Amino acid sequence: MFHTSRCTVLAAVTAFGIAASAPAAAAEKVRMTIASGHPEVFLWVKHMKETFIPVLAAELEKHGEIEIEWTQGYGGTIVKVGSEVDAFENGIIDVGHMNSVFNPATLGIMNLTYAMPFGPANAELVAKAAENALTETGMFDRLAETTGAVNIGGGIAIDDYNIAAINPIATLADLKGVKVAGAGPNLAWLRTTGAVGVQGSYVTFYNEMKVGVYEANIGWMTANVPAKLYEVAPNWNLVHFGAMYVGGLGVSKQRWDTLSDNTKAAMKVAAAAYSKAYFEEQAARYDASKNTLLENGGKMVEFSSADRETWINQMPNPVTEWKAAAEARGEDAGAVLKAYQAALKEGGFTFVRDYLAD
Repeated sequence: MFHTSRCTVLAAVTAFGIAASAPAAAAEKVRMTIASGHPEVFLWVKHMKETFIPVLAAELEKHGEIEIEWTQGYGGTIVKVGSEVDAFENGIIDVGHMNSVFNPATLGIMNLTYAMPFGPANAELVAKAAENALTETGMFDRLAETTGAVNIGGGIAIDDYNIAAINPIATLADLKGVKVAGAGPNLAWLRTTGAVGVQGSYVTFYNEMKVGVYEANIGWMTANVPAKLYEVAPNWNLVHFGAMYVGGLGVSKQRWDTLSDNTKAAMKVAAAAYSKAYFEEQAARYDASKNTLLENGGKMVEFSSADRETWINQMPNPVTEWKAAAEARGEDAGAVLKAYQAALKEGGFTFVRDYLAD
């Protein structure tokens, strides 16, 4: 009897030892493509590679279900700026940035902050408020169906927009007759100021200001300074248009629908880490850029607070056109803006003008 029990125990121990020493089932290798039309010099691209991918790998390793083999393509090698949505829909990319500024026809609802300028300078507050508004109104779910891209978080915003110029701009009178370059949505902010809006981008700003095509540009510190625009436009005029939300990370819905719950959760964790790393580096870059500007003869010019308020109150309501375009697509733009405004108020910011009351 004792001998039989001992054999049984030994057999069980031996079996356990074999099971414990056996290698775990190998994770399934899955190939995915991550890409951006912008190069890695932009923080939202840099942290796809430096943060999102390694954090996701670490999260996936905890479950051991899949291991992703990435094809990475930045700077337009796989997808061009403005064709991101088509790339999601056609399965060309699995993961990418849902950059709403360059995809207004399909991601226009995400450009809500451009419709409410002179907002907070705090980029992190803007991104969180925008994503909360788009989530709670069901807009992200709608976009997943209409664009084939599932938002997984990772929302980011560009730092406070201002005007760099050859001459100081401290009052509304200083803007009169000045040719100011910027992207289309930004030029609408100049209406009633007497400034002349000119279409331009960071590709053209330096050379065209140098030869006098225009005298100023609407932009942000962490882009202006690396582009050395202080050499041609040394005055950084603090009109404070505010930080602007430009989207988050998306996953092709075709791919998303094939993933396990564990993998989906891991992607969201990685997206949150991506956003955190972006804002941390953005803050450091802003301080460094400001120092570089000043060290190279640039000047920070305070814009009259009274004139800024006049400007805000006299310009045509920027919400009107954006809202009409969104409603034409069947989107409840009013609900999104109300949710955004409420989220900012909860975060301690109130607009000078209540655009929604006009």
